[in-house]
Amino acid sequence: MNTSENLNASYWSNRYETNAASWDLNQVSPPLKEYINQLTRDKNCSILIPGCGNSYEAEYLLQQGFTDITLIDIAPNLVEKLKLKFNNNPFIKIILGDFFTLNQYFDLIFEQTFFCAIDPSLRKEYVNKMHSLLKQKGKLVGLLFNRDFEGGPPFGGTTEEYSTLFLNDFKFKVFEPCYNSFIKRKETELFIILQKI
Repeated sequence: MNTSENLNASYWSNRYETNAASWDLNQVSPPLKEYINQLTRDKNCSILIPGCGNSYEAEYLLQQGFTDITLIDIAPNLVEKLKLKFNNNPFIKIILGDFFTLNQYFDLIFEQTFFCAIDPSLRKEYVNKMHSLLKQKGKLVGLLFNRDFEGGPPFGGTTEEYSTLFLNDFKFKVFEPCYNSFIKRKETELFIILQKI
């Protein structure tokens, strides 16, 4: 069985059930918080957070007045907790499912520890799917690890690898070392704003 087959719903449900989600910050990622703070014009834009985890970013988006947020995760127990947490909020849609089968369109997609959680063999498929989910001139915004890890997930990567991966499908608006990472991730992240072309 390959790694991507091992990283299934049972695997992720177990990690959340046993609190083995070591990447969880227990707060909004500071770079994404700063980015969200400057989104003042269109609070009705459609936003997706794939592999949403505990969804601190979604909570913050709601607090800032955003009205069209979609979350998707493969872990059933996590999704049930999110449904309780957001308690039928009309501005948020929570989907239990596989990101790669999602069939909707979004203005903005946030990347927050989803890319590093999928098997590296799926990275080109990830890029293709992100491109297909975004509306014309839509943006993929977030963080990528710029470091290696033993085993995984999380799985690391390099600036050079990411540049090659996204080059043909996205315009690089921002693609640089993150200056305001969470303290434990300092000097290990890239902040990206990639626009669909």
